[in-house]
Amino acid sequence: MLSYLILGITFAFAAAVQPGPLQSYLISQALRKGWKHTLPAAFAPVISDGPIIILAMFVLSNISESIVNLLYFAGGVFVLYLAMDAWKAWKKFDSEKIIQSASSRTTLSQAVTVNFLNPAPYLGWSLVMGPILLNAWRESYFYGIALLLAFYTTIVVSQMAIVILFSQASRLGAKIERVLLGLSAVGLFCFGIYELWLGVKFLQMN
Repeated sequence: MLSYLILGITFAFAAAVQPGPLQSYLISQALRKGWKHTLPAAFAPVISDGPIIILAMFVLSNISESIVNLLYFAGGVFVLYLAMDAWKAWKKFDSEKIIQSASSRTTLSQAVTVNFLNPAPYLGWSLVMGPILLNAWRESYFYGIALLLAFYTTIVVSQMAIVILFSQASRLGAKIERVLLGLSAVGLFCFGIYELWLGVKFLQMN
């Protein structure tokens, strides 16, 4: 079970700190209205991802196990691409650009809508977390639930931390944001290599 917890925490942390529409909403709201008003929006993924997970699990459950196992390769390549993207963003990090590009309007419902329309959760649950969750669920329902709890606890806590940092001091928050982005690049790289290793492992078993 520990391996599933680590995988869930690693990918969730990387997803939370990656620059994107939802993060821009959270930063903007934190800068304009403070952390108390913004914190509820950090729960947007918990609300919006439900239908996405159900859809991904339905599709994965109705295709052959060999194809699901091959998705580890696709997931590994996708995660390594995210790692490269995070590394490039870290190198070219611009705190002023992050703050200025954030939208000036946000609510929990808007944050949920933004995340639901964002292709990242669909790709993440189809190529990366979906096969892992399905495998965990087949081993034990408890493992699957633990994976989901680890993933969403990490993503919510990480986003709440970002909200608090930017609401208190945008300059300090931006500096820490760069550190978190660098850590996410390292985490994603390790995650991607692990996914590829899983693909090779399942290929050798068949």
